[in-house]
Amino acid sequence: MLASLRSGDWLTEDRARIYALMIALFGAASLIFIWVTGGPMTDRFGRPIATDFSGMWTAGRMLVGGDPTGLFDPETHFAFQRQVFANPAIDVYGWHYPPFFLAVAALMGLLPYVPALIAWQASTFALYLAAVRAIAPPHRALLAVAIGFPAVFVTLGHGHNAFLTAGLLGFGLLLLPTRPIIAGICIGLLAYKPQFGLVLPVVMLLGWHVRAVVAAGVTVLAMVAGVTLWLGPEVWTAFLKGAVFTREVILEQGITGWAKIQSTFSAFRSFGAPLPLAYGAQFAVTGLVVAILALAAWRRADHRLVAAMTATGALLATPYCLDYDMTILAVAVAFTAAHGVEKGFGPYEKTLLAAVWLLPLVARPGMMVTGVPIGVLVMALFFGVLAHRALGPDLLRLSARWSPARG
Repeated sequence: MLASLRSGDWLTEDRARIYALMIALFGAASLIFIWVTGGPMTDRFGRPIATDFSGMWTAGRMLVGGDPTGLFDPETHFAFQRQVFANPAIDVYGWHYPPFFLAVAALMGLLPYVPALIAWQASTFALYLAAVRAIAPPHRALLAVAIGFPAVFVTLGHGHNAFLTAGLLGFGLLLLPTRPIIAGICIGLLAYKPQFGLVLPVVMLLGWHVRAVVAAGVTVLAMVAGVTLWLGPEVWTAFLKGAVFTREVILEQGITGWAKIQSTFSAFRSFGAPLPLAYGAQFAVTGLVVAILALAAWRRADHRLVAAMTATGALLATPYCLDYDMTILAVAVAFTAAHGVEKGFGPYEKTLLAAVWLLPLVARPGMMVTGVPIGVLVMALFFGVLAHRALGPDLLRLSARWSPARG
């Protein structure tokens, strides 16, 4: 058995397709059951269908109704949600995004709740699938593996924007060497998730993707200017005020649950670490990830490995990474598979890929049951294996340079 895990021979095409379809059928059946056994806009547990989507949809409703700043105030936004869902005890979900993402929320707010949810998830899921198919090598099991990826159902269950994030990041990284302007636009559009922007500038600058950097910068500036002209400068003041709630209550107090936040910061907080220690541990991990990515980009390592490291590193480098954000791992797995099919896989690499693919299914419940931050540990292992493959001797020299034995 150990030999099979080492070689990866156990992971045949038929097994990959069957396992993926099993998870897809189970995930889809579970979500449908939860949704259809509830009310018109709520699930069987009394929550809004696709929970987090209610935050975006109600923010869009408030904006369309003429309140572009109140939606950034949790009390005002939550009161509106309870009114719309006609339930003062319903679970509420906040709006935590920069103002330029309100354009999307406004479009959703123009539609009734369920049609808006369907339009949102169908369009962004199509983008996610297109990105994975463009990155990964042609394979009969590819579509099943992409659809059955457990993070897909975590995202569907929350109605979140992770499909959009994975699609934009996937196409942005894929097109960097060949279509830098389009790549830069895709990466610039990702500014609605600023916590994932810690690693992207490093990779683009040190990889000397100058046109992509310019395109990304122009895209962000255009979005900022557009929303400021549209809603007025006071919308930025409201956003910054709301960001304090996001940091203090959502992140630092962990009101969503430490097991849901898949970061080094959350892991340390779950162990009872004070804020300075948790932030210090996160900064150390972030610094290491950025340093290794900088070296890989500077050394012109294989672009597919750098892209896989970037997608994984984006999750590791931020203190605010939730379980649905692991949809981004599909991009990392696709780039790694593309490289492995051409260059060959090392010992245990195919088995590790399978573990990373399965991770969104077990990370949150595993941490809830055992207290072990499985998600962070597996992502860190994956990043380390990618870095070793991309850098080889350079990574060993970097480790030796910082070894305590050298003073």
